[in-house]
Amino acid sequence: MAAPNKGRRPTGAQGRPGRALAIILIAMVALTAGMFLSKQTTPRLGIDLAGGTSITLKAKSEPGKPDAINETNMNTAVGIIERRVNGLGVSEAEVQTQGKDHIIVNIPKGMNEKQAREQVGTTAQLYFRPVIAFADGAPAAPEGTPSPAPSASGSGAPKAEGSTSPTPSPSSSATSQGRALSEALKAPNAPSPSPTASESKKADDKAPSPSASTTPGPDEAAAADLQAKFAKLDCTDEAQRAAVKGAKPEEPTLACGQRGGTWGKWVLGPAGVEGKNVKSAKGVIDPQSGQWIVTMDFNDKGSDDFAKVTGELAAKQPPQNQFAIVLDGEVVSDPSVSTAITGGNAQISGGFTQQSAQDLGNMLSYGALPLSFSEDSVTTVTAALGGEQLRAGLIAGAIGLLLVVIYLLVYYRGLAFVAIVSLMVSAVLTYTIMALLGKGIGFALNLPAVCGAIVAIGITADSFIVYFERIRDEIREGRTLRPAVERAWPRARRTILVSDFVSFLAAAVLFIVTVGKVQGFAFTLGLTTLLDVVVVFLFTKPIMTLLARTTFFASGHPWSGLDPKRLGAKPPLRRSRRTGSAPAPVDVKEA
Repeated sequence: MAAPNKGRRPTGAQGRPGRALAIILIAMVALTAGMFLSKQTTPRLGIDLAGGTSITLKAKSEPGKPDAINETNMNTAVGIIERRVNGLGVSEAEVQTQGKDHIIVNIPKGMNEKQAREQVGTTAQLYFRPVIAFADGAPAAPEGTPSPAPSASGSGAPKAEGSTSPTPSPSSSATSQGRALSEALKAPNAPSPSPTASESKKADDKAPSPSASTTPGPDEAAAADLQAKFAKLDCTDEAQRAAVKGAKPEEPTLACGQRGGTWGKWVLGPAGVEGKNVKSAKGVIDPQSGQWIVTMDFNDKGSDDFAKVTGELAAKQPPQNQFAIVLDGEVVSDPSVSTAITGGNAQISGGFTQQSAQDLGNMLSYGALPLSFSEDSVTTVTAALGGEQLRAGLIAGAIGLLLVVIYLLVYYRGLAFVAIVSLMVSAVLTYTIMALLGKGIGFALNLPAVCGAIVAIGITADSFIVYFERIRDEIREGRTLRPAVERAWPRARRTILVSDFVSFLAAAVLFIVTVGKVQGFAFTLGLTTLLDVVVVFLFTKPIMTLLARTTFFASGHPWSGLDPKRLGAKPPLRRSRRTGSAPAPVDVKEA
């Protein structure tokens, strides 16, 4: 007799509510354990709640480009700076324009501020320049061999271990450097070959000796002037480092940079490749050597230019077989090459740590800005105002939540217990996920994000109310609680899914089309909307299935919120048959 009923038995959360409750319990325990293991037990706070640093950048007019400061270039710069800062894990950093020539960058406190500020400060264009000469940063080169330069290779070429040949100092090769500088001024990317001995002898027979009083040509004079400045340059002095910045890409220049933790100085030829032609770059571990390397991918123009430059450098001796990666007038790397690198991709290897490889990859990916900027001001933002607003918002939210609970208790009575516990489960999931996202992707909780979480409470409560009302409608139709719970679920489920889909779609569109703090609101709203579906399916529905089996709710207790009399239930639609009973006798009386 039980077989027909067994065939119609509901499945999933309906037939096995304990399984669904076990899944959500395991998820809560795992998220909580992960939160404590990550040592991030509280969500990260945004700049408006935790304070931080606000940097104002001013766009600089460049010679020959009077119209470069325009809306298009400013918006492009904002996007690149935002990706650069967020590439360091500094989520919720605000980057926005102010006026026609200013960009405001807000970096939340405790989120790698120093490194982010350094990245924001290096906002000039990125160039690849051939190296002509290198020396230690001070005017008088100290004894010892400088750190070897990293090496570059194509993705299909063997990985080089890095150049180990010491770079000659200016004093030891003054003649060759002077000739290299002269040749660089004539054809920087294709220096003329050194004259042979016979050609030199013929030239000596016709030309006056070097010691004679002669007037040098413009190239020789410029080379001598550049060499004199190179010899005097002290890259350990910040003022002198700043003085050599700002050279035009088509001209040779001097540059400073750090190699192996010490300052060095370079004579560089004109730019061979522009940073805007780098499509992507990142620091990765080489699967063959197990060492950190930096991979680069170029666009079509960058691929052609890079192949040409590396082909010309490969035939030269150190340091002239190296190219310098120059960002904001400062050398960030100077790898050597041994062969032409074609195909549009390359690898830089040699002595990288994880941090240095990722930093260089980040600079290469996001370093090419259409404008040059200077730091106009740097201020520290306090969280006093945001903290007061947060307290006021939390107090208002607590009062509103208390009123909702009171209403639920008055109107739904025992069902209010289900709603309150469901809200608590949703709160635990939301809190732990936000804490883990702060550690994992740098998500920072700001005031709009808090508002999104408070709004989501209403969305979650609405889902419970939809389901409760469907159950009460079934009871009004004369059904008992257990079938009412199961029959109400499909109808309530459709309504809940449609409602949550609309909310999630609005949050997704808002996240895509907005920036800054509004994205925090959209992200939190979308996250909590998804969690609403999880809680209703894996907790609210299974717990109602279990409660329908209890005497308190199944009997329609007046305080259960499901009292048939209170709900105005109709008589049963179908009465039960009487079995094994004879009809009542009829008393017939004689008229």
